[in-house]
Amino acid sequence: MLKDRNTLFRVSVVKYNADEVRNNKKKGETMETETIKYIEKIGNDAQKRNEIEFKINKHNVNVRLSGDNKYYHANQCALFIRNVQKYGFGHITQHDIYKNGVCFNEYSINNGYNQYCRDMKRFSNKHEMLGFVIGYNQAIEHKEVA
Repeated sequence: MLKDRNTLFRVSVVKYNADEVRNNKKKGETMETETIKYIEKIGNDAQKRNEIEFKINKHNVNVRLSGDNKYYHANQCALFIRNVQKYGFGHITQHDIYKNGVCFNEYSINNGYNQYCRDMKRFSNKHEMLGFVIGYNQAIEHKEVA
């Protein structure tokens, strides 16, 4: 039943949007032009939402994230922080993590807000650090499933 409702809702939204485009059609513009503009607007809105989420996730990540994977890596860093707040990290307790926070740097992950705070883990480069973060998150995910 729920699937049918969602499908009905989507069809209604698409139909409403198509009617809206038809009603707002300017002189000399075709239905295809209006549809393209509407789709571009949806794409631009989605890109703005992605950038906002990226900036939130990148909080306390003091390395340059670029390329197609920057959103993924920022999300993985945010997930890592949530995981260590929930489970702790080796010799560092949950209380210390909540109190001091977590900071990602080029060669280390620290318990604090800069690279001179207490090391949680050290690395040779940022790629090694990001690989560790992703692996840690996957291990926690599989632990929760089991």
